[in-house]
Amino acid sequence: MEKKAPVFKKNYENYLKEISKLDLLKIAKILGLKKDDTSIYVPFFNKIIKVNKSGMYDEKGKQPLYSECIVVAKYLLMAQEHVPESKGWVTYKDFKDAAPFAGAFSNNVERMIEKRFLNRIDELKKAGQILGGHVITDMDLSYELIMKFLVVPRFEILLVFNDQDEEFPAEARILFQDNADKILDMECIAISGWLLSDYLHILSGGKEFTIM
Repeated sequence: MEKKAPVFKKNYENYLKEISKLDLLKIAKILGLKKDDTSIYVPFFNKIIKVNKSGMYDEKGKQPLYSECIVVAKYLLMAQEHVPESKGWVTYKDFKDAAPFAGAFSNNVERMIEKRFLNRIDELKKAGQILGGHVITDMDLSYELIMKFLVVPRFEILLVFNDQDEEFPAEARILFQDNADKILDMECIAISGWLLSDYLHILSGGKEFTIM
């Protein structure tokens, strides 16, 4: 992990260089973000990340997790005024460029949620609500729990979960609107799901993040 730190630092700095070329106030208008004279404020799950040409900062003035920074950076760099309207929800592997990350996404996100919240569906629901998720009851999906999360404006995640019973094991799925790849690249879409899994774990008593 220590050996990777310089790479993370370099990548973060490279993203900041790209962000410094942007007209942040114009980006804020496109994405509907709050702004002041030098910074824009990106809602990210249940927190706000401040972005300006010198860096990214959480509410305490500290640099967010590397993975959070990468998602926010890519979100700003890919910002476009017109995004095709979503026609429905899809799994991660349904995106045409998902193949390099699909296996890791299944193992690190969906299987991990199943393992962490086996026989703990009420704790999953509670953690999700703390994170800002909303329980959905009017969707035609056969799951015990359906929760929607706003990752960043324009980009939402749907978590569906069935606990184990006498016939079937626990099952977790993360669904995305089918236009998500126009808002983030496939790596950052996967990272968003992984962060969701880790946030839920921490909010339900877990001690450590598994993502950087």
